Amino acid sequence: MASGSSSALRIVVAKPGLDGHDRGAKVIARALRDAGVEVIYTGLHQTACQIVETAVQEDADGIGLSVLSGAHMTLFADVLGLLRERDAADIVVFGGGIIPQADIAPLRALGVAALFTPGTPVGEITDWVRTHVRSLSATPG
Repeated sequence: MASGSSSALRIVVAKPGLDGHDRGAKVIARALRDAGVEVIYTGLHQTACQIVETAVQEDADGIGLSVLSGAHMTLFADVLGLLRERDAADIVVFGGGIIPQADIAPLRALGVAALFTPGTPVGEITDWVRTHVRSLSATPG
């Protein structure tokens, strides 16, 4: 699970579900790499199980999900549930994409640490990851 050491953050960037548009995910992955974060990009059409398995195997500190398909409520819930089942709930889940404002609070209540919608400056996302992911993954329960 999350390492909590002083080494570089490890973030899995994933495109869950059937959405075939990954430009935004690739932009964020590159920006995180440029900011000194180790990024594992899983590619398109990943299942929640594949994403969680990758995060556990890679000893990731966080998972960033990009969802444009409208299935964000289900996809985030599935990933969070599988992380709990794998005793890996310390892996911080954040994400972005086309997420209606009305769905942000329910997603946060499910355990999504942060959500970034279209137009969010890339630097804001990388700053949030570098500032919050390790501290959130170290927080008990």
